[in-house]
Amino acid sequence: MAVAIGGVAVAVAAFLAIGSGSAPSGPKTLTSDQANLLAVTRFRNYQAGGRAVTIDVPNTAGGLTVTGSIDYRGKIGYGVVRGTGRDTSSDGLIQWTATAVFVHPMANTPAKAPARPPESGWYRRPLQNYGSSLDSSLAIALKLGSDRPENAELLPQNGAAWVGQDRLDGHQVDIMTGPSARTRSGTPGAVRYWIGSDGTMYRVRVGVASASRPVVIDFDTQKYVPVRPVPGATPAR
Repeated sequence: MAVAIGGVAVAVAAFLAIGSGSAPSGPKTLTSDQANLLAVTRFRNYQAGGRAVTIDVPNTAGGLTVTGSIDYRGKIGYGVVRGTGRDTSSDGLIQWTATAVFVHPMANTPAKAPARPPESGWYRRPLQNYGSSLDSSLAIALKLGSDRPENAELLPQNGAAWVGQDRLDGHQVDIMTGPSARTRSGTPGAVRYWIGSDGTMYRVRVGVASASRPVVIDFDTQKYVPVRPVPGATPAR
């Protein structure tokens, strides 16, 4: 697919099941202004350098919430992961890149990750491309930044659409879907974006094949803290 934001859809196609959103009134063909907003939304994250995020990951065992920051230039995320139900065994600190996940288990997980990660106690594993709703969510969140705007003219041609409007944490937003993608099972789906009037991304919702409910990624949920790589983590530059 020639459209970079479509590349997000292609990249998550292995994870994607179906997205959903609130206050829908579409879908409708994007106007030129709406296409321009969608075209710059990932670039806005890159321009900002990084964003504070909360990632809610549904799971049959209870679910996980990652609260932290993503450096969209360095392509690395860091924060606290907490579980509910039977998923509390995953509690602790977490850092991730496009290829690896670093976990630091903690019995008493803090509400916020320390600005300077601990120098020891980390366990590294490869980021799984399939079968893990957590890893799928981390990979998707990391891909929501781009060093250049998309081609706004190609977005509507590849299935991007306007869904409706909403208010989110005091912001008036347009809800749009990105270019269509297909899951491994052939089910059509698209990433759904909540975008402000200047193209700022405030929420993303996307289904993953390993979860029964969509993953929700919210931005600016707390103050952004620059990400410091843990020993052994190699961010992209």
